[in-house]
Amino acid sequence: MPKKLNCTAMIHGRAEGDISIAVIGREAWALLELVEAGPAGCTPIDNPAPRWSHYVWLLRGHGFTVETIDEAHSGPFSGTHARYLLHDNVTLDGGNLDEWRPQGVRYPREPGVAA
Repeated sequence: MPKKLNCTAMIHGRAEGDISIAVIGREAWALLELVEAGPAGCTPIDNPAPRWSHYVWLLRGHGFTVETIDEAHSGPFSGTHARYLLHDNVTLDGGNLDEWRPQGVRYPREPGVAA
């Protein structure tokens, strides 16, 4: 297993210009999952992790725009779960990202181009 993920995220297209942010650990992992999910977003059901809401809270604290959508689910433990959508155009680079994604980040659209 690779070491704790760390990389640099670049938020593109902001009025004040591009913003560079260092992310590490589960926060970096959650951002990687959000970037690769694209407009479909991520849920703790499809992308299991113990504290998605906390990772999103941390990312918002860095200035990332992440929307939370409540979705209903059925079954013996019916209820609701969150779907998280990243609304920023973000590219990831550096750190040990290549250990986590040897073939490169799977961007759903061309990196650096506004959605």
